[in-house]
Amino acid sequence: MRAVDLFRFSAGGLRGHRLRTGLSLLGVAIGVASVVLLTSLGEGARLYVTGEFASLGSNLLIVIPGKTETSGAAPFVGNAPNDLTVADADALQRTIPRIRRIAPISLGTAPASFAGRSRDVTVLGSTTALLHVRKLEMGIGRYLPPDVHDAPVCVIGAKIQRELFGNRNPLGELIRVGENRLRVIGVLAPRGTSLGLNLDEVVHVPVDTAMEMFDRTSLFRVLIEVRSHQEIEPVQEKVIATLKERHDGEEDVTVLTQDAVLSTFEQILGILTAALAGIAAISLTVAGIGIMNVMLVSISERTREIGLLKAVGVTRRQIVAIFLIEAAVISTSGGLIGLLIGIAGGKVLLTLVPDFPVQAPLWAVGAALVVSVSVGLLFGWIPSRRAARLDPIEALMRKRA
Repeated sequence: MRAVDLFRFSAGGLRGHRLRTGLSLLGVAIGVASVVLLTSLGEGARLYVTGEFASLGSNLLIVIPGKTETSGAAPFVGNAPNDLTVADADALQRTIPRIRRIAPISLGTAPASFAGRSRDVTVLGSTTALLHVRKLEMGIGRYLPPDVHDAPVCVIGAKIQRELFGNRNPLGELIRVGENRLRVIGVLAPRGTSLGLNLDEVVHVPVDTAMEMFDRTSLFRVLIEVRSHQEIEPVQEKVIATLKERHDGEEDVTVLTQDAVLSTFEQILGILTAALAGIAAISLTVAGIGIMNVMLVSISERTREIGLLKAVGVTRRQIVAIFLIEAAVISTSGGLIGLLIGIAGGKVLLTLVPDFPVQAPLWAVGAALVVSVSVGLLFGWIPSRRAARLDPIEALMRKRA
């Protein structure tokens, strides 16, 4: 029996059971599409986080009050015996020449209102250095004044401008933020969400103003921009030593490098992507069981045909090949259809959420296709061997199911 005859016979078997064949093909397609879509979301999250950190530059240190401890589980930041203050930030700027800029940050929420319009906003207290450290851009006006930490002024985000002022020019207007009346001196250019914070919904105020507004003595974070990437580690050590000396010998801060934070996120998101792929692969196994059922039913309905083939000299190996070809056609076709569906779904998600870089990793695409074909062949092997073992005399005498 020639190879062409094997394919022709297999194609006839698939055409004779179109509904069951179509359902099995659909099951494989759904499984592959699930793998592609879920891994696309995981890879998109990884690329998004990487892009957000890259937008900050590569020379950033983050100082957090509290010392990172480990107790056999995940690391956590403990309570700080001393406050991390604006004076600490100023001391770091004075004593470490390798620091280019330093931006103390205080964070809180408060209601903001103007001319009868109001909404809750995130209030971020900092200095003029934050504009450069976070690479922000001004839409109109100017940013926080240099060397002034407690002026009654503010810079608002683009969305706050639209909601509180409409088409009116906000520069020079007084708005109420919490219990404070602040003069608007600038509006940031639209930026959207960055590192979990929508910068278009933030009111920037001088750091001391924010500390007084929320009755706080400790900063939320201190961002440090180093002059070059090669100086990250020595500056990190110097920051820890300087703050330890200022805090009576207590090492009560955590200094994170941007690379370390990014590496941690990539590890977490990599594990998440693999877990999502594993969950989606379960549907491929279910699809494989469907292929096996189709093959078993096909054997029971084509017993006499199989008996006739064996009677005219078709070998067991060729009988196995016939049914494996059917399984391979179903799994391969379903895999390709699922791949197209998954890629198309990713394109739709990218259109709906353009800031989220949905992208299927190549390993996931290749693995989905390989697994789909492998599952088809694996679950097609069992019924194909059953068909090959049929006795030709009994098969010819058996009535059609």
